[in-house]
Amino acid sequence: MVTGAERIVELLERAGVEVCFGLPGVHNLALWEALRGSGIRLVGVRHEQAAAYAADGYARATGRLGVALTTTGPGAANTLAGVGEAWASRSPILVIATDIPAALRRPGVYRGVLHETTDQAAMFAPVVKASFVVTSAADLPDAAAAAIHAPTATPSRPAYLQVPTDLLGAQVGEAPELADAAALTITGHLDAAVGLLDAAERPLIWAGSGALGGPLSGARGEGLGRLAERLAAPVITTYGAAGYLPPSHPCSVRMPPHVEPVGRLWDEADLVIAVGSDLDGVQTQNFAMPQPPKVVALNADADDATKNYRADVVLGPDANDVCHALAGRVRDRGGLDAVAARLQGARAGACAALDARGLRFLDAMRFAVPDDGIVVADMCIPGYWLAGFHTPSAPRKLQIPLGWGTLGYAFPAALGAALAGEGPVVAVAGDGGFLYAPGELATVAQEQLPLTLVIVDDGGYGMLRYDQDAGGADRYGVDLLTPDFVALARAFGIRAQQVEGLDDEFGEALAEHVSDSEPSVLVAMTPEPLVPPPNTSPNWYRRRH
Repeated sequence: MVTGAERIVELLERAGVEVCFGLPGVHNLALWEALRGSGIRLVGVRHEQAAAYAADGYARATGRLGVALTTTGPGAANTLAGVGEAWASRSPILVIATDIPAALRRPGVYRGVLHETTDQAAMFAPVVKASFVVTSAADLPDAAAAAIHAPTATPSRPAYLQVPTDLLGAQVGEAPELADAAALTITGHLDAAVGLLDAAERPLIWAGSGALGGPLSGARGEGLGRLAERLAAPVITTYGAAGYLPPSHPCSVRMPPHVEPVGRLWDEADLVIAVGSDLDGVQTQNFAMPQPPKVVALNADADDATKNYRADVVLGPDANDVCHALAGRVRDRGGLDAVAARLQGARAGACAALDARGLRFLDAMRFAVPDDGIVVADMCIPGYWLAGFHTPSAPRKLQIPLGWGTLGYAFPAALGAALAGEGPVVAVAGDGGFLYAPGELATVAQEQLPLTLVIVDDGGYGMLRYDQDAGGADRYGVDLLTPDFVALARAFGIRAQQVEGLDDEFGEALAEHVSDSEPSVLVAMTPEPLVPPPNTSPNWYRRRH
């Protein structure tokens, strides 16, 4: 017979899981033992929140399932910020947490057992698409199989599996077959959508992270690119879909709608095709962008597609398939050269109004990070510049925590991205955000993870300083004592270097760090912080109108 822990690991292996992130505790050691004999790499982090972030970073880089393992009670609770970010960003991660022994549990009664919570799963309800709570050895195999399948099933989002610690060692039955991906057929009125597209004179495509799908679902945007070409339609991508069209594509806008020349593309469009996006507040300047005359939404969730802007037609579930179908039926209107020229003018106009120091920082990043590199940015001013204006060569090469907006995301998420095997990884964090998880330097050193951590040190919370200054308030609570980050990294045996500023010296140093597969830290001292870019909410141009 097989134990519950062994059955869970078997199901993870059958699902193709190659790496898990977690922190051991007295309640989940049986799962650690089962993983020791498996082909899955187990990366032990120093805080459970980092396990969830790392699982998210891995999932975003690959489109595959990211897995975080925790112990009971506080261990599980520590993941909630990371799970909330994955939920808001629609990232397919699974948290497997233990619970107190089933033999000691009395529903609705708190008995004072170590790590006990009256309803641990309830903590996760707002930030997962589904929870699976095992109550007996008999239901463990089916619950585990369903939980492993749920996050990557359309539409993707986190799931939670809870297993009492005594059932990890109990004998359990055979595992069911894992659910296969269901064959998808296009839903919605395709003829009506084609009619709207053919009648439009100024169509615009808006692509969100829902367009990417899984690792094999046309994530490079072939269908969308073909549709854009036939419609001669500009394509605006959200932060999560950056790189969905290659930068060389004539229809790729490569700038956010927060700059007025790009915002005008939305204002002038007589039809918007929203692909895999709910047109959220961060991207639309809290819905200040006007309702387009016509909207065709491509979305796996019809309610999600229409909750913020009215849609005339909703098609789904797979965005790439729908784009291919539409491209095969709409008229080819030509005019790609004119579109490319128009977008070049829009970018030039936008760049003319951007801060020169911010542009030099972007140039340094572009110089240092190769085409296959993955940039993981935090909630900090340099991160906001990257979110809006970094142009990766492919999808899944830029990670931004602007689903939920969780400070402290970049460094632990980069642990997962570094194990994706998709290219060198650069994490960009401010001094404040990095200090959420400095203990993960030990993880990086012990596991020899191939990543470069950039710490932009301006001695505090630069964005909050800017907010206080802009509001005419005295600075309070935003200036921080920061350690010697170079000495801190070297204390863990990690190579570290310090440079001044974020321009040429920074770019040259970063390029040298990225070319080395050993983990490293690059500290950029910036006593004069970058000016926040126009995609940060205090600078939204529609707010000024």
